[in-house]
Amino acid sequence: MGYARSTVANCMPDLNDPTSSTSYRPAPTAPEHLNNTGCKIKYSEGKGRGVYASKPMPAYTLLEINPALLFSAEEYEAHGRHTVLDHYTFKWRDGRMALALGLGSLFNHSDSPNVSYSIDTSTESIRYTTVRAVEPDEELCIYYGTNLWFKPVEISDGRTCADTELVDDGWGGLSAVAGEVEASSSSNHVPEDTSDPNAIVPDEDLPFTRVKLTSDEDDEETSEAVRTVQAWAVDIPDPRHTTSALKWLKSSGLDTPTLSHLKRVRKSPTGTHSTLLLTSTSPTIAPELPSDLDLAAPYQLAVPRSAALTPTSLALKNALWPTVFAPRRKGEPEDWSRARAQWACAAMVRVVEEARAARAAGELPIASYVPAPPEEPAWPSYLARDTRVSSAHPLRHAALNVVRALSNSTASTSASIIPATAAASTPPTSAPTKNGQHYLLTSRALFVTHEPCVMCSMALLHSRVKEVFFLVPMQRTGGCGGAACVPKLEGVNHRFAIGRWKTGAGGVSVEGLEIDEDIDS
Repeated sequence: MGYARSTVANCMPDLNDPTSSTSYRPAPTAPEHLNNTGCKIKYSEGKGRGVYASKPMPAYTLLEINPALLFSAEEYEAHGRHTVLDHYTFKWRDGRMALALGLGSLFNHSDSPNVSYSIDTSTESIRYTTVRAVEPDEELCIYYGTNLWFKPVEISDGRTCADTELVDDGWGGLSAVAGEVEASSSSNHVPEDTSDPNAIVPDEDLPFTRVKLTSDEDDEETSEAVRTVQAWAVDIPDPRHTTSALKWLKSSGLDTPTLSHLKRVRKSPTGTHSTLLLTSTSPTIAPELPSDLDLAAPYQLAVPRSAALTPTSLALKNALWPTVFAPRRKGEPEDWSRARAQWACAAMVRVVEEARAARAAGELPIASYVPAPPEEPAWPSYLARDTRVSSAHPLRHAALNVVRALSNSTASTSASIIPATAAASTPPTSAPTKNGQHYLLTSRALFVTHEPCVMCSMALLHSRVKEVFFLVPMQRTGGCGGAACVPKLEGVNHRFAIGRWKTGAGGVSVEGLEIDEDIDS
């Protein structure tokens, strides 16, 4: 999402001289312009127009939200690039070219920017936020990325960018927009040779660390390690009744997903009868059998609790009961492309900005964000902050608020639940079908500044969230690996992936997000 062409006047040509693209002719005075956050336009030698602060601004001040004017790639290639727009446009995520309206086109470049930007494709807008305190008359700059097409003015240590060896940070400039980034983040980037957005990023280079939900013991490769559960079974003396018994079982309500990893029928070694596996839902009460079938009395036996993950485990489990072989673990981590990693970085930057804005408003600096999936950009996004302080309600956690925002997106526009997109109030007709009618977060990812507490983690599990990414671990209260790991618990009927964000990755820091470690988030 880095800027591909000039959005500002760092390489601004003299518009009064159509034959020149390198000479500058600054205006003698700046136009009168001041927005409500205290930004103004000034001219500087060698840069042209730029955006400056007219008053002190604290860190994480939202400067402006600019709508973007979008051009198709074909339209821009045929017309736009031959005009002055070529110095102001940049690449949108879907390949179109965008022109930031408002002050967005006037921010100059800096290797040490004091302004961060984030793109919201759902509303076709761009948010600009300060990343540190800004003094009056200080220029407000963003980071264009490393592939500059102009020779910038001198940077702080007396060198120019042209004098330094620049290395692509892999995140479209996101690692440069958070001010002080911890040194440990230097290894948390995509290698330079993965410029292809579809290139798979190795796990060690992802901006987060996966929380493992299984252990090596789950392979169950010894007879002692095989975990079992008691189930009811019944022998079928006449093999001709097997089909009728299966039909009855399907309509009886006993056929639940609990034993879906097991075959339903087992033939006896002698072939004299078959055995039907009934249920494990009521181990103390024998299920009632149909009177019109010649079935023996039901009895209990131990069967494997889960599918076999290895050939050795399969042989051991088949000795107890025919078991499904699933060499690919359920919930095994999926591959991440460079484009998806950039999407995740943008989402984490967004949620951190919201948490800092919450702190400025007197709330706990905790926020949650459900962005539109990269494969479904038309879906609405949802953003919420913790509102326990303002509401005096102990359950108004950020994660619960964002789930509530999603479930009630047609009604709520309150400050406590903040739609991240204008489309949030009118979800697309395709979203309910693909996302399920009963499980709110099916196929959706949730980004949150602090590890969700056990209560929130269980709510996310019941909402069928696909994956959760958090920045600040909560060892005493967290439900995603801190005090407990909810999706890892025995007996839960859904497992969601968990990613612990690497501090500094994607330009994200924990500055301004401090809370007491005993507070559940």
